[in-house]
Amino acid sequence: MVAVQAFSTDVYLPSLPDVARDLHASVASVQLTMTVMLLGGAVGQLVVGPVSDRFGRRAPALVGLGLHVLTSVACAFAPTVGVLIGLRAAQGFFNAASVVVAMAVVRDLFVGGHAARLLSRLMLVIGLAPLLAPSVGGFVAAHAGWRAVFGVLALYGVLVWVAVLVRLPETLPPAARRPGGIRAGLTGYAALVRDRHFVALAVLPGLSTAVLMSYVVSSPFVLRTGYGLSEQQFALVFAVNGIGLVGGAQLNAALVHKVAPLRVLRVAQLLIAVLGLVLVALAATGAGGLPALLVVLWLLMATLNLASPNANALAMSRHGQVAGSAAAVIGAAQAGVSGVVSPLSGLLGGGAVAMAAVMAGAALVGVAVLALATPAYRRGGGWGG
Repeated sequence: MVAVQAFSTDVYLPSLPDVARDLHASVASVQLTMTVMLLGGAVGQLVVGPVSDRFGRRAPALVGLGLHVLTSVACAFAPTVGVLIGLRAAQGFFNAASVVVAMAVVRDLFVGGHAARLLSRLMLVIGLAPLLAPSVGGFVAAHAGWRAVFGVLALYGVLVWVAVLVRLPETLPPAARRPGGIRAGLTGYAALVRDRHFVALAVLPGLSTAVLMSYVVSSPFVLRTGYGLSEQQFALVFAVNGIGLVGGAQLNAALVHKVAPLRVLRVAQLLIAVLGLVLVALAATGAGGLPALLVVLWLLMATLNLASPNANALAMSRHGQVAGSAAAVIGAAQAGVSGVVSPLSGLLGGGAVAMAAVMAGAALVGVAVLALATPAYRRGGGWGG
């Protein structure tokens, strides 16, 4: 379920030049089909969160996934780029339901280390999507054209819809649901926003995703154009860094059995910032060449999944009675923060220094948020940390 939105965003990346050519559209307008999906997803999460707290988890997930399938099919037949832009915004809005419900289900059933362990698996899926989905999309587009990519998205949506229908139980009993309509939803969001610890923790996964997406967006230019890697070599580097993400998630899942999620988070966030600064130094000076840069990149990718899942688990644990709304805020913040930060490396020139600087900057902001807006680095640590 959590892969639907991330996969829908990233599987389409290799097709952008083909879409521009076939629909006689500008590069900017085709890139807008990516932006509006992220924005649609952010808005969709904020809408679905209170709905899932009011009506339960299964119904919003099934409706959202069903509409995702329909909009995916419609995208495959879009006659103009304007129509495609509108459909992609709708697609992002509808498939947001699967992400929100998946996060809320975890909170309905688990807290603390158990929740952090399961959220590590979810963050692993979300983190791997930008690394693996473009390869899938490129293969499909090369053999069947860009419209077939949306056919794959529709098929994936059908498979997840069936899995939810057959395998996902309702985890929010009627007695635990929040009555009321829009006013109740806004009241729930107001309570969340007033909790500055929650807001800080909700922003941290977005900053981690910004670090990851800055690498994803910039690395083709840095590694292929700047360092001269071939397409096969670049694909290998991507795969190896994907292994780092997997390893970090697996390590975190094991650590939270014995160590409080807050302790893991505060160490990991500092380590991400330190590695980001080392990456800036290597990129700026050329010390160690490409091998040193790749080693630090791998360590940085591996460390990301030691921070984001624990921030998610801690944030969700504070507001179990509105888990859907809490998941929506976290998801919207993640999409918003990463969407704003990740393109900055291109605006700064797109080279290795720019990529590293944006990654380090996002990580340092994460440390500042954790230090100033939570008790994570204060004596005693708070939250049982």
